Amino acid sequence: MGLPSNYTTAPVSEFLLICFPNYQSWQHWLSLPLSLLFLLAMGANVTLLITIRLEASLHEPMYYLLSLLSLLDMVLCLTVIPKVLAIFWFDNKAISFSGCFFQMFIMNSFLTMESCTFMVMAYDRYVAICHPLRYPSIITDQFVARAAIFVVARNGLLTMPIPILSSRLRYCAENIIKNCICTNLSVSKLSCDDITFNRLYQFVAGWTLLGSDLILIILSYSFILKAVLKIKVEGAATKALSTCGSHFILILFFSTVLLVLVITNLARKRIPPDVPILLNILHHLIPPALNPIVYGVRTKEIKQGIQKLLRRL
Repeated sequence: MGLPSNYTTAPVSEFLLICFPNYQSWQHWLSLPLSLLFLLAMGANVTLLITIRLEASLHEPMYYLLSLLSLLDMVLCLTVIPKVLAIFWFDNKAISFSGCFFQMFIMNSFLTMESCTFMVMAYDRYVAICHPLRYPSIITDQFVARAAIFVVARNGLLTMPIPILSSRLRYCAENIIKNCICTNLSVSKLSCDDITFNRLYQFVAGWTLLGSDLILIILSYSFILKAVLKIKVEGAATKALSTCGSHFILILFFSTVLLVLVITNLARKRIPPDVPILLNILHHLIPPALNPIVYGVRTKEIKQGIQKLLRRL
């Protein structure tokens, strides 16, 4: 069946991002707190990375994994937030065709990379508590390097088809995305092609990657809790659990924000459409801002390293 006469198959060269289509006055009020959160996220992660790099006592696998998490947070922030602020401040709504799908790839792949990194960090804590004597021989620098390659390769390769499938669709005249960022669902529904397979692949890939990570994290902490409950020495159980505290807080926060985002998207008909848009932006800002702060406050070695760094300035 041919396309209706009021459609054109001329290729779309750019999209227009319309943030908060129903409440565009929000932009002026949101720009300041979002800017402050962005600066906090960048500053906290850069400080953490420099501290780990300069402090010899932090040259250990656990802190290398934390560095990987900080790098992923920074890339996610830099891919999404500057464009959002450009829309708020300068009304710069246009984004190129290739730029939109590149942003889509980064968001999908790096989100699952973060989840996978949390899973590797959970395994690190499992080995540290359940097999402490074997920890130095299992969790080595080589292990961290292999884990980093696995995190990037698995999630990069399995999420790459999402923007590729979307970019191969035909976009018939309409190029206005009712979102601040190029999410797959927001972009693909502008197409005049059938997008069933596109949405199905994102659903299956997303839940397979995030779901498998979550299952392994739960298993790791189940074994950790079982091992801790067997400890009879007074105070040893509390000390063992305290080493997992920061990691557990970050996982809980990451999962909670993601779950709220999923629920609001599923209940899209019952809530204003601008709410999921705002939550999506905050999901790319709040975890990157909090991750280094939680570790910096709760981890004595990092806190001491930051204090040394500040004294050098």
